[in-house]
Amino acid sequence: MQYKQRQAHKTNAMRSITTAASGFTLIEVLVALAIVAIALLAGLQATTALTNNAMRQSNVLLAHVCAENELVGIRLLNQMPNIGEKTSICEQAGRNLQVILTVQPTPNLKFRRVDAQISDASVPVLRLSAVITQD
Repeated sequence: MQYKQRQAHKTNAMRSITTAASGFTLIEVLVALAIVAIALLAGLQATTALTNNAMRQSNVLLAHVCAENELVGIRLLNQMPNIGEKTSICEQAGRNLQVILTVQPTPNLKFRRVDAQISDASVPVLRLSAVITQD
């Protein structure tokens, strides 16, 4: 009789150990991994977008400096610029940006429209316009 009681006690003890140590199923682990992977991909996309935006902002800032330099140079001449197009290279932060200045007439003969188109490797970055007058 004691033998049967010991066996019953051992069996009950084994059942309680197996139920306590069951843990997560494979499906639960895979679902958790999928959720973590989606969250990490979303974070990666946000980081990429921020990096691209910072690069774009840097390009626009450098292009704006080039355009302003060209327009100030025309204003400092104290004469009306000739109608036509002029291309030059502007070096900023170790990069060569192409500047295309286009001077167009306006209905008022005392004014000329000047457009500065800045490109980086044939990709337009910025276009800045100004009206120049004869003093």
